[in-house]
Parts: sequence; C-alpha cells; structure tokens
Amino acid sequence: MATHRGLLGSWKTLALFLAAVTVILFSPWTARAEEEQMASGAGEVLVAYVMNEAQPSMAAEESEAELDPWESFNEPMFRFNKNVVDRFLIKPIAGAWDALLPDPVQKGVKNAIENLGFVPRFANNLFQLKWDGARREAARFALNSTVGLLGFIDVAKDGLGIQTSDEDFGQTLGVWGAKPGPYLILPFVPPPLTIRDGVGRVVDAAMNPLTWVLPGSATWGILGTYVINERSLNLDRYERVEESVVDLYSAVRNAYLQRRAAAVRE
Repeated sequence: MATHRGLLGSWKTLALFLAAVTVILFSPWTARAEEEQMASGAGEVLVAYVMNEAQPSMAAEESEAELDPWESFNEPMFRFNKNVVDRFLIKPIAGAWDALLPDPVQKGVKNAIENLGFVPRFANNLFQLKWDGARREAARFALNSTVGLLGFIDVAKDGLGIQTSDEDFGQTLGVWGAKPGPYLILPFVPPPLTIRDGVGRVVDAAMNPLTWVLPGSATWGILGTYVINERSLNLDRYERVEESVVDLYSAVRNAYLQRRAAAVRE
C-alpha cells in the first residue's frame, strides 16, 4: 500500500509539473535561464562544463537514482532533442542565420532580447535581498535601453563594467530552502529542468510585463529568434563539446545540476 501511495504521489507531481511546462511553452519571456540554455540539448551549460573543466559537486550520499529518478524517460527525450530537433531543425536554420548575419549583429540581437528580461531579474534580486544586484540590474536597464539603443549594445558592461546579476525565481526558491526535485527533460524543450526550476520559469514569465501586452505571435517570434541566434553564435563550440564528451547525457545533467546548485549558494 505504501508503494502504491508513493507511485501515486510521483504521478501527481509529474502531472503538476507538466501543467507548469505548458505555461512555460506559451510564456517564453522568462529570465535568461542559466546562461543556460535555449539553443540546444547540450546548451551552454555543457559548453561551460567542459571548457571550464568543472567537476561535479553532487553530494556523495546522493545516488544517481535520487538525482535523476526519471532517467528512463529523460535519456530518450535528450536523444530526440539532440538527434532530431536540433539536428534537423534548429541547427540548419542557425547555420543559414550565421551566414546572413555577422557576429556583432548576432551579439546585438542577443543583448537586446536579454535586456527585455530585466523585470524578473530585478525582482529576484530583491526577493533574495541582493541589493547590489538589484541596483546593477536597474542601472544596466536604464543605460542599455537608452544609450545602448534598446539594449542592442551592452553599454553598461562594455563601457562601465557593470555586470548582469542573473537571478531567477528557481534560484529564489532554492535560497528560500526549496529542494530542486527530480531532473526532467521534455521533447522540444531543450533546456533541462528540475521541478523547482520549472515552477520558477512560470513565475518569471508571469512577472514579465511583455507577456501582458504582446500578442502570442510576437512572443513566439522573439523566442524563436533567440533560440536560433544563440545556436548560431555557438555552432563550432557545440560541435567541439559533443565530440569531446563520451557520455553526453550524463555530462549535461551533471553540469546543469552543478551550476544550479552553485547559483543558489552564491
């Protein structure tokens, strides 16, 4: 009986999370997720993991089953996103995008779109009592939205050295003591997630005023632009990383969990 109740609880949790993911898919205006993550299944988390030679920081007492209880579902979805979605859809379009636009223009597009995520970043700095981070986000938004031509040029960083303070509601929940919950990969949603981070992305999307005023077609268009633009900026880097890692699924998972844990500790 206890086993049945445990299974029922797991399915309820999964059902709630899938409902949350539905909101994520139709609310693309999240805070910039973990430098992280909207271009491919490997994503920037893996690039940083390999390039920085980071070591997994998972506690020894945490078994793989505890960290990734849905691996039998996650790994096939990871392969689908990488071998089908990225290979036949995202990567070819990104290659054409890269041929059309020089890198400085692509970086400007990235800056402008990320500038639009100001409100969730600012709010989450306040939620975590990071006053300096909130001041920096306010200063960056004011400078980049005016002198920086609506964020196309990162004047705050390049001219004055004001770095972004990337905080999201998933991190906020972690700071408040919420556990990350199971790791999960969904089809057509390349960034990895945990239950906590999925809920966080929904809240971040709800906090962004642009989701209240822009029609759905506009938000989808800008989201698609961001995905393709980000993939285009990292075409060669992703290739090198994928060629250098034997167990890509585990590397992505460990990198993601490690970086999210580090973000909460900061």
